Parts: sequence; C-alpha cells; structure tokens
Amino acid sequence: MDAFFASVELLRYPQLKGLPVVIGGGRRREDDLFARARQLHPERDWTGVTLDQLPLDVFPLLSGYAGRGVITTATYAARQFGVGSAMGLMKAAKLCPQAILLPVDFEEVRRFSRLFKGAIAEIAPVIEDRGIDEVYIDLTQVPGVEEEGGRVLAARIQQRIFEVTNLTCSIGVAPNKLLAKLASEFNKPNGISIVTMDDLEARIWPLACRKVNGIGPRTDEKLKSRDIHTIGDIAARDRDWLIENFGRSYGAWLHEVSWGRDERPVVTESEPVSMSRETTFERDLHVVRDKAELGAVFTRLCQGVAADLQRKGYVGRTIGIKLRFDNFQTVTRDTTIEDFTADAAAIRHHAGQGLKRVDLSRRIRLLGVRVGKLARADQ
Repeated sequence: MDAFFASVELLRYPQLKGLPVVIGGGRRREDDLFARARQLHPERDWTGVTLDQLPLDVFPLLSGYAGRGVITTATYAARQFGVGSAMGLMKAAKLCPQAILLPVDFEEVRRFSRLFKGAIAEIAPVIEDRGIDEVYIDLTQVPGVEEEGGRVLAARIQQRIFEVTNLTCSIGVAPNKLLAKLASEFNKPNGISIVTMDDLEARIWPLACRKVNGIGPRTDEKLKSRDIHTIGDIAARDRDWLIENFGRSYGAWLHEVSWGRDERPVVTESEPVSMSRETTFERDLHVVRDKAELGAVFTRLCQGVAADLQRKGYVGRTIGIKLRFDNFQTVTRDTTIEDFTADAAAIRHHAGQGLKRVDLSRRIRLLGVRVGKLARADQ
C-alpha cells in the first residue's frame, strides 16, 4: 500500500492531499483540533463543522515538535525533502519544518488493512500476509494471469482495492518473492512493474545492496568496505569468495539473491511466535518521581497485548518485559507460567514480577511487554 498510514489519514482530512504530512508522535484527539480552531478563529461558528472542513492552520506542524518520536510513514510530498519512515521526528523537523504532524490511528489502519486484503482475496485468494500494509500473492492459478505478463490482473487488483478503500497500492509482478518485492518499489505510487529473469542485469543489478530484504546496515557496511555497492557487484563475486567472507549460509544466500533466485513459497498461514507492545517515552522517566505515569503506561501496554491476543485468538505462557535505559542499555526478563493466558490483569501481574528482577536505578527510555509460547485459544 502507498504511504499506508498517511493515506488513511488523508481520507479523514482530504484538505491535506498534496501537502507534506508526517505520521508519528504522541496521542492527540480530534477534539484538540476543534479547540485550536476555536482559539485561532473565535469569530467563526464551528457548529456542525466536520473534520474535512477544518482549515489548514489548525493542524500542528513538525516545526513545533519536541521529543523522541519516530516517523511511521510520510506522504510522498514530505519524502521529497528526505523525510522517511523510522526517522526521528526532531531530525525530520529540520528537513521539512512545514510538514503537518498527525498521530497514528491504529484502529482505523487495521480496519483498512482488513479491507484491502479482503479485496485482493476476491480475485486471488492465495495470499501471504506480510504485516499491516503488504502482502505476497501467488497468481499462478488465477485466470488471466498470462495477459500482458500479469499486468492486466495486477490492474484488476489495484482497481478493486481502490473501489473498496479509496486507497492506492503499488504492485510488482515477478517469478518469485525476492524480485516481486523489489519490483513493487519501482513505480510508486499507484504503479505496476513487471520483472522477469531477463531484466536482472538492467533493472536489478544497478540497485543498492540495501534494497534486498535481509541485507541490513552492518552487512551493507561490510560489503562497501570490500567495494561492493550494488546487487550487481555481489553477483560479480565468486560464490566461494562470498562464503569465505560472509559465512557458509549467508554467503551462499547472497550469491543466490544477487542472481534473482528465491525458492520461498507463498505461505498462507503462519503461527506467530509472540505478540508485544512497546513505547519510547518523550522524555526519560524516573521510577519514583514518574511512578504514576510509568504505571499507567505499563497497564496500557499489558491491556494492548491482551487485546491483540484475544482479537487474534491466541493465549501465551511466557510473559516478558523489555526496558531501555537512558544510557541505551537494554534488558529483558521473561517468566514462564503454568497456565496459558490472554488476560490483561494476569499479564500485568507476571510482567510486574519481571520488573522486580531489574535494577531500576537509571531513568527509563523505553518500556515493552511481550507474551510468547503462544497457542490457539480454541486448542
């Protein structure tokens, strides 16, 4: 999906279309926008005014942000300034201070996620869920897949998604998941890209190594230190050399992906290993002086994990906590209990026991709660 979190917000605020908009930061209620509207324009009668009629000056700008939040996504207008997902909001504010800042509405985003996946399933039911805004689709047995190399079918999927959600998506059609994922980025937004093995040299090899899922920042730095900057540079190296420098398994994998080979099937069902919620605080919190705030956040995280488990039909036996302190040290503690649970109070109790096993003398930057060793509740 194209800039999914931002696009969902633009359905609510169509007056922001075409403007740089960043999604992230803290919680904010729609009532706050109306309160700001009344403050800025006291002469106007705001009775009956809807969200899509709010003037632009009531929306908070990125320039006024102070804190440690990160960007979930940004509109394409904001990306023109170098702003992107996972970037700190303070850094983004320097690049694009005029961008409008909106919080994430997870409930609404999840609703649209279900809608777009349902729209796809009407046409091509073999789907692998890759998170809230992305899927792999096996088109092999879908009627019409041969027309224009799959372009006609991809256009049908795009059209159906738009009919159901009013949102656009970008689709890559290729012989395997690796190439399809890369192709899906070629023509954003609202694009369709067809890639075959014959396109490897012209379209895949010039791409930066980091474009491949599975090549992270550390590996990328190691590759660059050996004068390897593109996928084509990897392909030019001997397989044995890659194994010698990057290990037997990973080196062999690098060789395969650089030649566009990927045998992974589309997996329609996979069991989650764990479910978790975490939050990074706007300021480091002190265990004693900020006890009430920490307690409220801790309870909310436990309730969130419990709600996720119940909504998806799972229970778990291992309950863990994650803490990151002001010196960036991260610690975790897990407890495995006798009975499975998806109860918020039980999760909070056992997670609280885990907190007692941690030295809490430093200020806390991040707090998280996790439930693992999952089983289906109906089993």
